Amino acid sequence: MSGIAFEDFVPGAVIAGGPITVTEAEIVAFAAEFDPQPFHLDAEAAKATFVGQLIGSGWQSAGFGMRMVQKHVFRGATSMGSPGILDLRWVRPVLPGDTLRVVVTVDSCRTSNTKPDRGFVRFDLTMLNGRDETVMTEAFTVMFARRGVPPLPPQIVPRSEPAVVVDATDAERLTYLKDTALGTTRDLGAHLFTPEAIVAFAQAYDPQDFHLDAEKARGTQFGGLCASGWHTAAAWMKRLHATRERDVALTARTGPVPQLGPSPGFRDMRWLAPVYAGDTIRYGLTLIEARQTTSRPGWGVATHRNTGVNQHGKTVFEFTGSVFMEWQAAQ
Repeated sequence: MSGIAFEDFVPGAVIAGGPITVTEAEIVAFAAEFDPQPFHLDAEAAKATFVGQLIGSGWQSAGFGMRMVQKHVFRGATSMGSPGILDLRWVRPVLPGDTLRVVVTVDSCRTSNTKPDRGFVRFDLTMLNGRDETVMTEAFTVMFARRGVPPLPPQIVPRSEPAVVVDATDAERLTYLKDTALGTTRDLGAHLFTPEAIVAFAQAYDPQDFHLDAEKARGTQFGGLCASGWHTAAAWMKRLHATRERDVALTARTGPVPQLGPSPGFRDMRWLAPVYAGDTIRYGLTLIEARQTTSRPGWGVATHRNTGVNQHGKTVFEFTGSVFMEWQAAQ
């Protein structure tokens, strides 16, 4: 076996990576594709929003972090994937022109109890800008092959014809957070992961073999080309805004539209099964907690549980997120 291995990591080790300088064009391009909110898309429009200036999408910041992890922590090699993220916090916004770097600490290492060819490494990541301010923290786990242990056979990729995805036309009235019942669920519709989109995202944010090259991917534990977990998450965000756009249009016909702010972060993100090229993932969101903030009058924090289910009915993705949302109409 060549490349990075489980045995290359020792608890307490610290690995630095970067820098990456973020341009306004990159921020806007990512937002246009995955996170089309005014404070990510247009500097002038951003002035009237919760944050007051153009900032990068938090999902893009996570992607930049992954790019630096692959280059510096994985040493440019390919891991065996990640089962998920324990906790991620967006502490400060990423601004156009910011230069980002990461400091990654190895928290713990353990071999798998069920698959002897691999081990799990738990990392803590801090992303800093050029002013040495923390912009993001992340606790996550990655699987690595064990050196000298024969690999298990690759997974068998489920075969299915790619579905024709037709965007929904349904719309629901938006309510202020104070008036939204816990347990309210919104179907966000489906997203088709094409080979071209999988590779393009990986080239920008997660350049590992099983995301980049169909032939090389067949020789990995996944057995086929599959999407980056961050691509799966970004597609959830894309579906959220496509659905919200219809809901906003309906709500605006008869009254004010409750506004969304940025997200402070999420927890318990789990990538439960690979998302292969040609898979169609249907996303959903359920409100599980709502609280009023003391720091921003008129605003609250919504906590939501999110899922992604493939065309075979298998849940492949889930996480618990939070977002600032207007608590009630302006008095």
